[in-house]
Amino acid sequence: MKKISTFLAVLMIAAMFLSACAQATPAPTEAPKATEPAAPPTAAPVTFKACQVTDTGGIDDKSFNATAWKGFQDAQKAYGTEIKYLESTSQTDYEKNISAFINEKCDLIFTVGFLLGDATKAAAEANPNQKFSIIDVTYDPVIPNVLGSAYAVNESGFLNGYLAAGMTKTGKVGTYGGIQFPAVTDFMDGLALGVKAYNEKHGTKVEVLGWDPATQTGLFAGNFDSTDDGRRLGESLLDEGADIIMPVAGPVGEGTLAVMKERGTGLIIGVDTDWSIKYANDAKYILSSVLKNMDVFVQDTIKQTMDGKFQGGNYQGTLANDGVGIGISSAWKDQIPADLMAEIDQLTKDIIAGTVKTKP
Repeated sequence: MKKISTFLAVLMIAAMFLSACAQATPAPTEAPKATEPAAPPTAAPVTFKACQVTDTGGIDDKSFNATAWKGFQDAQKAYGTEIKYLESTSQTDYEKNISAFINEKCDLIFTVGFLLGDATKAAAEANPNQKFSIIDVTYDPVIPNVLGSAYAVNESGFLNGYLAAGMTKTGKVGTYGGIQFPAVTDFMDGLALGVKAYNEKHGTKVEVLGWDPATQTGLFAGNFDSTDDGRRLGESLLDEGADIIMPVAGPVGEGTLAVMKERGTGLIIGVDTDWSIKYANDAKYILSSVLKNMDVFVQDTIKQTMDGKFQGGNYQGTLANDGVGIGISSAWKDQIPADLMAEIDQLTKDIIAGTVKTKP
């Protein structure tokens, strides 16, 4: 019996020892999971910056600066382009504004207007890796990093002149320009030759006041921003008997429109863009517009540059490629005789075919 008790005591001591060892030994743990490699940082989206340097009329001139800027805005909506502009208040701002955009590393710099031709050429030649485009200037020889542009506004001016000759009540159509250079006088040449064509077809004697295409002399404001000059020139032409006037001078033309509203007489032929849209509240004083579709050219040039397809050279906008056109005022569409519109439609085809001369 004593032996059994001793044996049980040994078993109890052994059990206690094994229990203590089990509590002292840590439970095995799972091996740590391998760390997954960190995802590479997401690259920032590539941005394209297109920049416009205006002429002195300002970005909201309701003319060529504003029409070009519309092309920028359309590119922003369509392609996400970053867009900026700098306004030139005088010709001394041209070089400064172009240099500012070069320093900002704009991918494409657009300069707007004939007066920026020299400053753009100098900047392009000094910065051959910078891409430029310009409105109303072409270069010969071509500058490899500049896409110039010109518009056959003599073609669309011709159509508007023909229309004016068919619509005048006084037998006199007037015009004046901002500054005398080809991008302005081409409008005036087209208008005068359109009136001449109407006279030849219909045996009429409608006069053109303010411009003689044969001698290249006429009326000019000397600027593109003084509405006071627009009033003065508008009053003069109205007093001479003109009842339809085409100002080729950007915001200067607003002065002529204001005079017509005050007098309650007269019609404007707008230029560059559709004036019956720009001045919607005054559409009854606007017969038509010589359209210069610069916004389409600007948007297309931005897209081509973004796609790596920029190429220096010169673009020519014509009736054939819709670079220019005639815009009948919303207020006058139903008041123009159908036979006159039919003649204008046929003239458009003839000009495209090259059978009608629209320049002196």
